[in-house]
Amino acid sequence: MPAAPDFPPPPDRVTPRRALISLSDKTGLEDAARALHGLGVELVSTGGTRAAIERLGLPVRDVADLTGFPEMMDGRVKTLHPVVHGGLLGVRDAPAHAEAMTAHGIGPIDLVWIDLYPFEATVASGGGFEAAVENIDIGGPAMIRSGAKNHGYVAVCVDKAGVDEVLAALQADGATSLALRKRLAARAYGRTAAYDAAVSGWFATQIEDSAPARKTISGGLAQTLRYGENPHQTGAFYRTSDARPGVANARQLQGKELGYNNIADADAAYELVAEFAAPACVIVKHANPCGVAVGHDLSDAYKRALECDAVSAFGGVVAVNRPLSGADAKLITDIFTEVVIAPDADDEALAVFAAKKNLRLLLTEGLPDPLQPGEVFRSVSGGLLVQSRDISRITAADVKIVTRRQPTPQEVEDMLFAFTVAKHVKSNAIVYAKDGQTAGIGAGQMNRRDSARIAAIRAREAGEAKGLAHSMAQGSACASEAFFPFADGLLEAAAAGATAVIQPGGSIRDDEVIKAADEAGLAMAFTGVRVFRH
Repeated sequence: MPAAPDFPPPPDRVTPRRALISLSDKTGLEDAARALHGLGVELVSTGGTRAAIERLGLPVRDVADLTGFPEMMDGRVKTLHPVVHGGLLGVRDAPAHAEAMTAHGIGPIDLVWIDLYPFEATVASGGGFEAAVENIDIGGPAMIRSGAKNHGYVAVCVDKAGVDEVLAALQADGATSLALRKRLAARAYGRTAAYDAAVSGWFATQIEDSAPARKTISGGLAQTLRYGENPHQTGAFYRTSDARPGVANARQLQGKELGYNNIADADAAYELVAEFAAPACVIVKHANPCGVAVGHDLSDAYKRALECDAVSAFGGVVAVNRPLSGADAKLITDIFTEVVIAPDADDEALAVFAAKKNLRLLLTEGLPDPLQPGEVFRSVSGGLLVQSRDISRITAADVKIVTRRQPTPQEVEDMLFAFTVAKHVKSNAIVYAKDGQTAGIGAGQMNRRDSARIAAIRAREAGEAKGLAHSMAQGSACASEAFFPFADGLLEAAAAGATAVIQPGGSIRDDEVIKAADEAGLAMAFTGVRVFRH
């Protein structure tokens, strides 16, 4: 490890005399180049950026003029030179550095604006392997790191926002402050880290390595949150390069800023509602669905979802899988709702929602694909858990009927609906459903029997609220996202009124559970797939 040199402290104020600019996206270049030229800053550039500055009628030096070497090897080699990196890394007030710079004709570079080759955009647009490799920037990250290391003297910008900060400082004070240069350096290393993460993540997919030796995850700050799960915790929301439609890429049209829990709930709701082809509505409270239904339109689906648990729905998140109409909006705003997330909304719906100033409305312009592969992450103390997204989907052809009684076609449909919902409920999970509507949901209990009992309570209360003489679970299908380890949970479902049960199977007591189902007159299907959600 290199010993820390005895450098003099850097100055607070640095007035830049030379700027090196190299951009793929030239948005903002004209204004910045003119402003820097007007401040007496010499402009140095390469390739397309140099040509763009020349077209503005501004003087600009080619990097080749500094290095004495032409750009070569299809542009792969142009800035990897001691004159460039010496100009960035040289500590101006260190005598040995100053002597070396003078001896070798190295002039200081005080400002860098580099945005890197568009590797992420190339991959996102479906570019092939060779195109992606050619868009791996080498010189750009090297210059950014060099300048950021020497932030005592160099201001490093990796985006237009950074350049705007530098220009504001120069126009106000004629110099950059050390505090500004430190902030820019931190941002610069964040950018190169994210870039390297994108490259390494993409390369791992090219060699089909699902568990690479090093895993790096990056995201750009979308917003600083008022707090985390609780007011005494800090919180922030980061957006990754994944373009999956959902809360991260939604437009918020109104309402207070989203909170940590709002974002988590909206994500849970939208991922579930995307599972259904028919018009569907999901109401989520505290990361679990409390009502799910399909209908002939969204208004019908919302009414049916609300019937399952209107008490829990108060202050919840509503997700739908179709554009919202004014009629839909009027129904949703009849009770207090924190967040509504949808693909789109018509003008009448927007007007209705606008009257509810605190309601957050998110429009996504699309639905997430439940079958699209991806990764999900969870932090633990000192580590990170990574797994593939659950893209399982059970169809009638996938299930095995294990009881004497065969289910009716309607029971099969109800079982599949209930199992789809159970996939999105925290374990242990029990879901009663009938005719495309949840009747009762039991979530997150330490044993499956209690989840069955809680779901039965919800179904009984929902039936009472509708004025029925029986529980909404009467004649329903019961889904368990993992196997019944004992017959007790299944018997609770039978007592609640369920007539069919769907579960993964695979318990050492499967025979005992099947026997109990036969004795209770139930039809039961095994999926062979567990959809446990911890």
